[in-house]
Amino acid sequence: MRLSIATRIFLGFAAVLCVFGAVSSFAVWRMHAIGEEIRLVSEGYLPLTKVAAQLETFHKNKQRDTDRLLEEKDPRTQRILIKLARLYFPRIVREKLGQGQLLVTETRRLAGDGEQLFLDQIEKQLTELGAEYDRYDANADALFAGLEQADGAADPALEERGRELKRIERRIDRSLKLLSHALEGRIQERVREAQAQERSSSWAIVGFSIGAIVLGIAATILSQRLLAPIRPLTEAAVRIGRGDYSAEVPTSVANEVGVLAREFNQMAASLRARERELQEKQEALVRAEKLATVGRMAAQITHEIRNPLSSIGLNTELLAEEIGSQDEAEARRLCSAIAREVDRLTEITEEYLHFARLPKPQRAAENVGELVRDLVAFVKPELEAAGIGVELDLPGDLEASLDENQIRQALLNLVRNAREAMPGGGTLRFAAQPAGGGVELRVSDTGMGMRAEDVARIFDPFYTTKERGTGLGLSLTQQIVAQHGGTLRCESALQQGTTFTLHFPGASV
Repeated sequence: MRLSIATRIFLGFAAVLCVFGAVSSFAVWRMHAIGEEIRLVSEGYLPLTKVAAQLETFHKNKQRDTDRLLEEKDPRTQRILIKLARLYFPRIVREKLGQGQLLVTETRRLAGDGEQLFLDQIEKQLTELGAEYDRYDANADALFAGLEQADGAADPALEERGRELKRIERRIDRSLKLLSHALEGRIQERVREAQAQERSSSWAIVGFSIGAIVLGIAATILSQRLLAPIRPLTEAAVRIGRGDYSAEVPTSVANEVGVLAREFNQMAASLRARERELQEKQEALVRAEKLATVGRMAAQITHEIRNPLSSIGLNTELLAEEIGSQDEAEARRLCSAIAREVDRLTEITEEYLHFARLPKPQRAAENVGELVRDLVAFVKPELEAAGIGVELDLPGDLEASLDENQIRQALLNLVRNAREAMPGGGTLRFAAQPAGGGVELRVSDTGMGMRAEDVARIFDPFYTTKERGTGLGLSLTQQIVAQHGGTLRCESALQQGTTFTLHFPGASV
């Protein structure tokens, strides 16, 4: 069973999360164990050590008091010392021993099984100390009673009791020292154990963390390898979106991306086939449109030729009559009229033929500024005669991929339209600038302008607003610009002038 990409990525990152969770759980467990050790020391052994130290201090003070009592010769002072010994020392010792027993009980709840034996020993030592203090109290009471009765007189029996009391004190002192030493040693042992656990836990956490990081890196690399085929698939989709249906992607990956790549390649092949089919249909449609255009042109040419021919026929008849009357001046006028109509007929015929048989442009890198300046120099006399001034805003480094002759013809059409739109004179402005990786050229006039409905149709063949126009000039201009891979648009308003904007590809295209 083959796992999907999503499942593989999920399992990889789930493993990383599990490892990190195990590391965190281990760290918490070890910190809890170290905390228990610290609590055992701070709440158990340290208070017990404090109690043992207090007992030891009290006992040393008691030994000094006993030495002073035995050395004192004044009966009155002895009685005062005996009273103090009976009043304070037994009560304080019993309180501390009871406190020690309670602390042992509390420490048993904090300690594990390994500490119970040691606590049994501490409890036993406290019990033995209690028994020693009982014997000590009994001997002390007998000694104090004998001293009170002797009232300062020397008594060998009392001296023996005093020596026995000192022996008991020394035994108690040794027991207290042993107790303190055992507790201090145990505290040091537990602290060393906690430090060792802390070091081992730190190394273990570091090791597990490194392992988790390595596993995370491995999961990331696995995810990148699984998702890497998506990048060429995305790039191919972008290319298809831009109209490049030749894009294909590798299909060697044995997962969902591989299936998607195969389907994508099939889709691209279908789109290529559809594109070829559409292109063939478009070519057929263009041919049909050309035939329809030729038909309309034939009808238009027939209409346009009929009127000049009628004039030619009429003028010819009149010429014949005038020649018969020997009026040479009138004959010359009639011949001039015939020549003008024939020239107009020839011009119309040539313009139609040029529209129908526009050659493919031979493009090369051309300087747009120089091309426009040459054109302006050519038409300048004609513009000056019409009272039209020219303004140029042409950077010298703008180049585009153009057929110079065809673009000159297109611009000449625009210049003549501008001249006819300014019968009373005006300003014709040329401005060029880089735009969209190519060159944008704006041709503006200050003429009469056009209505919005005329602007929408000015590029249609045979549509014209002029009395003697053919309606082919702007259509031919747009066809030339389109064959150069450019665009032509018009902006105009009545009494505000007209601007034609031409966009050509750059010289590198």
